[in-house]
Amino acid sequence: MYAVIRTGGKQYRVAPGDVLQVEKLEHDNGSIEFSDVLATSGQPGELLKPSSAKVLASVVEEGRAPKILVFHFKRKKQYKKLMGHRQSFTRIKISEIQVDGHSYKA
Repeated sequence: MYAVIRTGGKQYRVAPGDVLQVEKLEHDNGSIEFSDVLATSGQPGELLKPSSAKVLASVVEEGRAPKILVFHFKRKKQYKKLMGHRQSFTRIKISEIQVDGHSYKA
């Protein structure tokens, strides 16, 4: 059983027990609920659009990714600019998928 969810402008294929790293999310007491479920799997090879589905997850860790360097350079103009960037993330563990009254746990 898996589901396709949308968060942070990206789509993720998740199953109960999966740990994934997503864009930084607001949460309350370490639990997150995703209600934007695009599709779920039923039988093998079958993909369904659920009428009501939720994915429940718990926060494992919050942090920032390694620094990347952004370097701008224009030749013959004496222009150089160096900037760094660290993206914030939230690492979550999928605990349960609820589809039309049925619950699938890890």
